[in-house]
Amino acid sequence: MSLFKKFFGSGNDSSDEEKDSDYNPFSLDNTPIDELFTLNFKKNGGKFLYCENIGEVKTHFEDILEENDWFESEAVCYEPKLFNLLEENKLNYTKPENPKFLLASCENLIADEGSILFSSNQIKQNKPLELPANIIIMATTSQIIANKSDGLREIKKRYETNYPTNITTIKYFEKAKEEDFLHYGSVAKNLYLLLLEDL
Repeated sequence: MSLFKKFFGSGNDSSDEEKDSDYNPFSLDNTPIDELFTLNFKKNGGKFLYCENIGEVKTHFEDILEENDWFESEAVCYEPKLFNLLEENKLNYTKPENPKFLLASCENLIADEGSILFSSNQIKQNKPLELPANIIIMATTSQIIANKSDGLREIKKRYETNYPTNITTIKYFEKAKEEDFLHYGSVAKNLYLLLLEDL
């Protein structure tokens, strides 16, 4: 289609107009995957803290504890690699009776819907409803992927034969003002994401 026709149109060439109408310069299709995740995650109500190194992860973690007055309280954590962070801050994670939050890693961060992909490696056999209302996630920038299908492929590739169970996502991080069919059956969690740069 000529430039003149593109700007001024022609009375009878509707098929070309339909082809050109698919282009939208404000579409998110060309947005880098990390930006897309960040936009959707924040839109869902998640709290995002970017960390350049482990020192910043520890500092932001302490800031979250201070903000919510969670020092010397109880937490849920199923991953030994994260126990040290809890121990440094005098948080009880062995058989907690009244945990204030869950500390976990995740399988992946899903960009197209701004959600967090978990498996039994992080949450055991608990359903999202059974987890504490507050969650702190530690993840890396290399865990950001386009969609759930890519996430399932990553799990299959990562574990080869010993696949985890209870694969689920948490997408909503604040209570919806108006419940609609999209929110039906979902559980809103107050979620903090400590995202460590590793690329």
